[in-house]
Amino acid sequence: MARTTSLSGFTEWLPDERLVELHVLDTLREVFERHGFVSIESRAVETVDTLLQKGEIDKEIYGVSRLQADEDAEARLALHFDLTVPFARYVVENAGHLSFPFRRYQIQKVWRGERPQEGRSREFTQADIDIVGDGSLPFRCDVELAVVMARALESLPIGDFRMRINNRKLSEGFYLAIGLEDTAAVLRAIDKLEKIGPEKVAAELAETAGATEEQAQKALALAQIRTEDLSFVDQVRALGGEHELLEAGLTELAEVMGELQRRVPGRAVADLSIARGLDYYTGTVYETVLVGHESLGSVCSGGRYESLASKGKRTFPGVGLSIGVTRLLSRLLAQGHLTASRSVPSVVYIALRTDEDWGSAQDVADTLRGRGINVEVALRAEKFGKQIRHADRRGIPFVWFTDEDGRHEVKDIRSGDQVSADPQTWTPPQEDLSPRVVPAG
Repeated sequence: MARTTSLSGFTEWLPDERLVELHVLDTLREVFERHGFVSIESRAVETVDTLLQKGEIDKEIYGVSRLQADEDAEARLALHFDLTVPFARYVVENAGHLSFPFRRYQIQKVWRGERPQEGRSREFTQADIDIVGDGSLPFRCDVELAVVMARALESLPIGDFRMRINNRKLSEGFYLAIGLEDTAAVLRAIDKLEKIGPEKVAAELAETAGATEEQAQKALALAQIRTEDLSFVDQVRALGGEHELLEAGLTELAEVMGELQRRVPGRAVADLSIARGLDYYTGTVYETVLVGHESLGSVCSGGRYESLASKGKRTFPGVGLSIGVTRLLSRLLAQGHLTASRSVPSVVYIALRTDEDWGSAQDVADTLRGRGINVEVALRAEKFGKQIRHADRRGIPFVWFTDEDGRHEVKDIRSGDQVSADPQTWTPPQEDLSPRVVPAG
């Protein structure tokens, strides 16, 4: 795990940890692009008014200003606290240049001024994917997005995970069917179930949503349904109540779960406790936990929204998911579950026989680099044993030697084997070519 830094909540990785992070980010990019998503990067700052449009989160915002700026001369600016709000602004401002449905992924730093603790930093990296339509968006995008994200998570060396999925239409339709009209209040209470427990949720339902004891118990019974197959449909119907919104939600959730069972079996569970407290979600909602690390909370979440972005009468519905990359890696690195096979990209260290050999050593290095082999050249001639020890401390597995007659040999310092080599043809074993990220242990 990265060492404690002088600014709490701002993570700085050590080189081997950074290699793990880069591997994760590169893997996500590869999977997202394989499924047709394009990369964008939005600016780090937004106006405060833009950031406050979707709720009162001013305590989380880091303001930005020039030290000598006239406060009355320009709009108040702040660092973005997520990538969703900036993306909504980006879509509105660039709608005339985008082709819809627009499939985007975005991997950037975000900032939140909250109390640092495990899984919560003040500066962290998120990786988002969204599909956004112009006026309408087919429901199958909810299905596809879940499959893409499950495949992305499967491609990472993070161990087992479960994507927990619900549908706001299902929940809201059920609440309406049992006579609870303030569905937003019910959802906010249910969203706290894992944190405060059923008794306190029942009390909050009575206080904020006007629920009777019977209604509160039925709402809690719905939230306790969890299945890895489609049996949740019958379990919901067994609770009683009819509403068209409930039927729509059941149908949509069944479609998402059915496709996930076919494409990425064993990764999803229909979990009707998932509510997602944000009001802009309107359909499918997702949360993802690492098996064995459930206390960390969700490492990947999101959902369907019908009008997150709008421009006059024009609306841009979408569905999105976000991975908290820093949250995910902080736990796995801190507990030693992930490691890099070495801490540097270099696979070959070219030793110097004399200081005058530095130029010819660079020629050898460039020949190897031209063939895709990462190489580092010694800065000065020292005893070979000292140069080998330096390569070993750096984690570089091979040391290259050239004698006074121009003959080349390469030594695997792990096994001690040393063989003749030609810069034009020698290649390290495939598993050594680049640092590998693997579960530790």
